[in-house]
Amino acid sequence: MISINNLTYEIGARALYDEANWHIKPGEKTGLIGANGTGKTTLLKLIVGELMPTSGTISMAKGLKIGYLNQDLLSYHSEKNILQVSMEAFERQNELHDQIEALLKKLETDYSEDILHKLSDKQAEFEALDGYNIEYRAASILAGLGFDEMDQQRQLSEFSGGWRMRVMLARILLQAPDLLLLDEPTNHLDLPSIQWLESYLQAFEGAVIIVSHDRYFLDRVIEKTVESKRGKLNVYAGNYSFYLQEKAQREEIQNNQYKNQQAKIKQEEKLIERFRAKASKAKMVQSRIKALDRMDKVDAVDDYNPTVNFSFRFSKQSGRHVKTLTKISKSYPGVPILKNTEGLIEKGDKIALIGANGRGKSTLLRIIAGADTDFEGQAESGHNVTQTFFAQHQLEALHLENEILQELQAFAPKHTETELRTILGSFLFTGDDAFKKIKVLSGGEKSRVALAKALTADANFLLLDEPTNHLDIQSINILIQALKQYEGTFVVVSHDRYLLDNVANKIWYIENQQIKEYPGSYQEYEEWRIAKENKQTQKEESKEKKPKKEKKKTTSNHSDKKMDRERQSFSLNKDLERLDNEITLAKKELEDIEKELSNPAIYQEEDKLSEVNDRYTKKKSKLSSLQEQWEVIADKILELE
Repeated sequence: MISINNLTYEIGARALYDEANWHIKPGEKTGLIGANGTGKTTLLKLIVGELMPTSGTISMAKGLKIGYLNQDLLSYHSEKNILQVSMEAFERQNELHDQIEALLKKLETDYSEDILHKLSDKQAEFEALDGYNIEYRAASILAGLGFDEMDQQRQLSEFSGGWRMRVMLARILLQAPDLLLLDEPTNHLDLPSIQWLESYLQAFEGAVIIVSHDRYFLDRVIEKTVESKRGKLNVYAGNYSFYLQEKAQREEIQNNQYKNQQAKIKQEEKLIERFRAKASKAKMVQSRIKALDRMDKVDAVDDYNPTVNFSFRFSKQSGRHVKTLTKISKSYPGVPILKNTEGLIEKGDKIALIGANGRGKSTLLRIIAGADTDFEGQAESGHNVTQTFFAQHQLEALHLENEILQELQAFAPKHTETELRTILGSFLFTGDDAFKKIKVLSGGEKSRVALAKALTADANFLLLDEPTNHLDIQSINILIQALKQYEGTFVVVSHDRYLLDNVANKIWYIENQQIKEYPGSYQEYEEWRIAKENKQTQKEESKEKKPKKEKKKTTSNHSDKKMDRERQSFSLNKDLERLDNEITLAKKELEDIEKELSNPAIYQEEDKLSEVNDRYTKKKSKLSSLQEQWEVIADKILELE
């Protein structure tokens, strides 16, 4: 579908890509990952032709339709309502609709055969393109992305940047392209919308390339990972979790090769030095020097997983009750948010505040922080509570003319320069990076500086509002390590499920304008929520199907049978997931054997060739068997549903 061959792209004297290669096949779902600054967004722009390579080629199938979601789409303006904006995806259908309306208008005065034939042809084409259902399709996708019926009639200009980006995503999805390029698609989505998008992309028949820092999202959608590193594109035949395992194995092999080669180089250098002054050994010395020069050097393994090697401290411990919320009510004109609700934050609580956008998460966080005082009720801080509040507007509060180190020194004067340099090193600012001015930093770098400031505050209570925005996966891992080490209390609002699952011991969510609490991890909460929703669905279905005079026993039997089906379906889905993993592994092993068979040298060794052929036959038979098992189980699941 797309072939990238020997791609080189230079920015000034720096080669962002250096003879990189990648072949994108139809239907592949790929995650494009790498540290900030390695060229992920640049590569997407090269694919769509917004940038031109310095050398090399990007060739693609004729007529290939590409949908590209990028942050530049935020500049799109329209006075149309968002349903109409999303329906702009159907260019030909909209064109036909206008032509049909014009022909119908003509028919009021002109009944000629020519007009009737044209109208008939246009209507036939419109129907063939499913034109009568485009509004329904657009409304369905907008609903999945969090827009209710009233929202869909509002003008695009009325929405904030994050919500406008969702409309752009809806328009791109409705185009049904052959290839979707999605640059940080979850940045502006809440958890329900992310989960909806996951399901949509899993069923999407075209190819997808996703740049994302949400590792749970990647794991659920992609089947291949491509890492942009040192100007090359390294392919891994699995999702993000597979990539981590495979990369660790590759790096272990590379590290061993590097150590062995370095030992050999040192040995050769000693030998050269020993005999350099002897005329009788001059030829041998020159030969060894040339051999060293010709040697293909193995690179040392980069440490892309820095650890947080400092401890957060605060001068005083808080009392047992950190924050007490009593009879809190809050509303905006025509929009009730909280109504007479209560909440208690205790010392040591690590609370994840979650839910759909518009439910009041950020409002509640501002009330807890004291940044919003326009509410009814009381929000009282406990004994010795000192807090710091991180939100995206903190990026604007950074002093642009300050160097990074100066910014932290002004904020945390009790810390020594060595301590602050250590903290900055943990947030990926090493060496002379500490002396960069704030004004030259990217959005992600500014976020890291603002987070470092928040975590160096002498505070025993942290409030974090979407701290992972603009951060890459590596930076999110650093934040997770920092929060795990933090001994105080915190509340975090985030849609990054990996972060929440690793740091939270309590879940808060807002339901019916009330603060609700689940006492456990995010994963436990999700399992509980799904079980609760399934139980509610069963209850509603049971009520719908239950005859008016049905006996209690019949309801019980019906419920038992439904529960039976649910259990069978759950078990079969687990088997299907296991088989998916086994099939992926078998395919990888088969590809490895095929690589062996593609080596001409193997055909000179009859015994070796026979053994490899035997392995290939067995592995192919196993793969076929696994695929048959998968089809049988998939059929059973469909029967149960």
